[in-house]
Amino acid sequence: MRVLYFPGCTLKNKAANFDESMVSAMAALGSELQELDRWNCCGTVYSMTDDDLMQQLAPMRNLLRAEQQGGGVLLTPCSMCYNTLKRAQTFVGTDPDRLQRVRDIMYKEDGVYEGRVDVVHPLVFLRDQIGFEQVKQAVTKPLDGLKLAAYYGCLLTRPAELAIDNPGSPRVMEDLLQALGAEPVSFGQNSECCGAYQTLTRRAVTLGRIHAILGSAAIAGAQGLVTSCPLCAYNLDQMQREAVKVMPDTARMPIFYFSELMAVAFGQSWSKEWTALHHVDPHPLIEAVGGA
Repeated sequence: MRVLYFPGCTLKNKAANFDESMVSAMAALGSELQELDRWNCCGTVYSMTDDDLMQQLAPMRNLLRAEQQGGGVLLTPCSMCYNTLKRAQTFVGTDPDRLQRVRDIMYKEDGVYEGRVDVVHPLVFLRDQIGFEQVKQAVTKPLDGLKLAAYYGCLLTRPAELAIDNPGSPRVMEDLLQALGAEPVSFGQNSECCGAYQTLTRRAVTLGRIHAILGSAAIAGAQGLVTSCPLCAYNLDQMQREAVKVMPDTARMPIFYFSELMAVAFGQSWSKEWTALHHVDPHPLIEAVGGA
């Protein structure tokens, strides 16, 4: 089965491990991800202003490109891309006046978007279309013994109407980890903000969030954290070194993309190139489950 796929900018450079493992893992489940022939940045942050329609062009163009390739489901694994594109899809269906104004801006260059694209996060696709039982059947190297904390961050559970699961008590990532053979660990900070772009302007805020999130996961017994957001991964992984300098009691643990763990559980050997994109080396944990 072919499924349209929007990787987003970061998955083509700093999060190439997310892209490669996503494509590999879905292929193991019988789903070929067909990357859009032409795409641009999702827009990064969805514009909330009523009169700033220029900010809607980036996500709308991606939806149009997907529609031009047949429409239907458009998978996007990056939490920020998902949130931005899903909000754009929603506004198309709920605000015809704004949609028409965006169409007027886009029409001559791009064509008319008719709204025939459904932006879906892979975790939802795995749960609702493939099913975790089929995921379990595809596992050849179960992640036995790994205690992993699922970290949703802000954008997979907010706003509530676009959340991929129950905003107050999400379980979809834990259910995936369980299907892969790991032991999901619940912790209180699983949907709290990582600090996001405060890391650029108010670094102390982000360092405080890192300390709180990793500390909560460590107290709960987690050996690693699992996410779907490259910005969360950067803050929680790459910024650990700085957090430890400022707050020496900061917990240390590797940060995984959920697709990396899927690929390993489905029999793919862990890539040295993936390790190079991590600050805290995940190799010891992967080696412990025979995925090295």
